[in-house]
Amino acid sequence: MGGHRKVAEVEWDADFTEFIGGCTDDLYRTAYGLTGQASSAVDLVQETLTRLYPQWPKVMRAESGIAYVRTSMLNRFLSERRRRSSQELPLDRLPETRNRAWAEEGPHERWDQRDALLGQLATLPPRQRAAVVLRYLHDLDDRQGAAELGCPVSTFRSLIRRALITLRTLNAPTGVAAAHDLGSTR
Repeated sequence: MGGHRKVAEVEWDADFTEFIGGCTDDLYRTAYGLTGQASSAVDLVQETLTRLYPQWPKVMRAESGIAYVRTSMLNRFLSERRRRSSQELPLDRLPETRNRAWAEEGPHERWDQRDALLGQLATLPPRQRAAVVLRYLHDLDDRQGAAELGCPVSTFRSLIRRALITLRTLNAPTGVAAAHDLGSTR
């Protein structure tokens, strides 16, 4: 019996490793869209996968393993935002993250647009930000996005609508560009 268990654990490890190898980029993009910071995104993905590893057979029985993992990551992100430490103080704008010398070498409009968009996403409440990431980063329809966020379809649509209104009104010219970059509403 002990030998059979070791074989099952090896297969489990192989399945886990194969699955993660195929979706790591997707998970990091999602986490980065949610957190707006590379280090926080890495932490979110690692914490999510660490918590899911003991439940791996359950994850693999799900209709969509990646959707299960993404939903778990979204729930973790949202619960962390609710428990935000009193020592964390949100900034009203993102600090400069690029090397000044590199930025002055030539035109980098795409970087500026990306930075502006990330700054605007960071101003959204966590559930709106999660809805925007699911809709526009993962191109999920209303039903899929609502299922992953764990809310009714009407709530998901409302979150998207309110998020886009906020993004468009933050800074009229930049907000319009941000909404265009994200795609049109459905």
